[in-house]
Amino acid sequence: MNRFKNLTWYLLLALPTIISLFGCQRFLDRKPLTATLDDLHQGALESQSLGLYNQLRAAAGFSTLPWLDFNSIRDDDAQKGSSTTDGAEINTEFETFQYTKDDWATDTYWNDHFYMINLANKELYFADSLKVTDDASLRNVGEACFFRAYSYFELVKAYGDVPLINFYYTNAAQGIQPKSPAAVIYNLIDSDLNVASKYLPLNWDVAGNNTYPGRLTVGAANTLWAQTYLFRSNWARVVELCNKVIASGQYSLSANFVDIWKDGLNGAGKNGPESIFEEQSYLGQNGANWNGTQWGTSQNVRQGGAPVSWNLGWGWNVPTQVLVNAWDNSDPRKAETILYSGQYDGGPSQGGYGATLPPYGPGVSLDQPYWNKKLYSDPAMRQYTGEINNGGGADWINHRILRYADVLLMLAEASNEMGDGATAENMVEQIRARARGGNNAVLPHISFTSQSQMRTAIKNERRWEFAMEGYRFNDLVRWGDAVSVLGGLGYQPRNALYPIPQPAIDLSGGVLKQNPNY
Repeated sequence: MNRFKNLTWYLLLALPTIISLFGCQRFLDRKPLTATLDDLHQGALESQSLGLYNQLRAAAGFSTLPWLDFNSIRDDDAQKGSSTTDGAEINTEFETFQYTKDDWATDTYWNDHFYMINLANKELYFADSLKVTDDASLRNVGEACFFRAYSYFELVKAYGDVPLINFYYTNAAQGIQPKSPAAVIYNLIDSDLNVASKYLPLNWDVAGNNTYPGRLTVGAANTLWAQTYLFRSNWARVVELCNKVIASGQYSLSANFVDIWKDGLNGAGKNGPESIFEEQSYLGQNGANWNGTQWGTSQNVRQGGAPVSWNLGWGWNVPTQVLVNAWDNSDPRKAETILYSGQYDGGPSQGGYGATLPPYGPGVSLDQPYWNKKLYSDPAMRQYTGEINNGGGADWINHRILRYADVLLMLAEASNEMGDGATAENMVEQIRARARGGNNAVLPHISFTSQSQMRTAIKNERRWEFAMEGYRFNDLVRWGDAVSVLGGLGYQPRNALYPIPQPAIDLSGGVLKQNPNY
């Protein structure tokens, strides 16, 4: 029954894809929207909300290469990967910080996030016009507010000041707006997440079953909100919001670190106890009912030469030698995060499947020496779905966007900055205790001795816990550590922000101004 319900939810998410294929325009270049209030009634906002989830799942700016470029490949622990010639321009743009103003990945990131904002604005406009008051519609309002806030948070991290478009418009010219200060964008984010935290449900359980796995909750709203305050160093609000998530009793650390990333039949590993929000992907037997993403496909093992028995994906977002060298081998998470070419995958206890990978050798065997094990696909799922050794990859793997470990480490960081070393120590220990997996000979308890000592410990814990997940670059920037850590790769202070895409500036007729120093 649960499998049927999950499939129904995936199929519902697919409906907006079919609808949106016709006449869909990108930001600043859209045809007028023509739906009228007569087309809608209370409860009809549901289809618009499902369209937001579909945009998250289907748009590359949220679910595949452009997202990885901006959030992961710019740090010192991850690199583009794949083959030398595949996406070669990304090496220059994101690994050596020679940013470009016009490229498919950068343009897509901007466009997809503003398109999501436009969809959310449309839903909020109709909700306001209909004066909805029923619980179902108010939950839809909460979903729209979350997705608008999430999109703007990603944009402000990437670009700083961006256009504030918080209204529904039917004339494309109305979408041409100048940049607003980041502080103004954050005001909108706060307002949206305040609404989302009021209207989103605690969970979507019906008779003990999660009817809509992956659907937004108040916990997701509060976790995202805490993240936004973390970037503004508003420690008191971070503490308040993280404590709300913890007190809700809805989440807990997965028993084992590898449990988070399990792949397999019947949705193994998806929507576990640690999951606060994850994008949902589904692929049925022999490719039936495809409602997947290329999140898993883009990061699975790539084999460039014959035979192709290990050509499991595109091979992007791979660990660097810097990460391999810096990470203590005694930390079990290292073997559970990094997959090594030419070596045994460690078996189930280390997130493997009992296989030995071919050796590294561009053009001969595997194209990289290391791979992101958190996206390592289960051979049983490859067989079941029919995606076997063809580079098709793992379209069924979910993107874990918000997870409980981040709540604990945000609380640790904010508490430490407020002088509460005891709470910081406790939160860090919860993460390390789970990571050590019962082996008390590794990852010893870190006792608080000073704020600076604990600050360093928290930075290290975030690095190891979230390796390859897209946290580190933005962490380095907000900590003020980016120049010292990434300077040798070409990073300069201006590289904290990416230049506004030139096509967007051109379409605006100069209303939209380029970021400083570009």
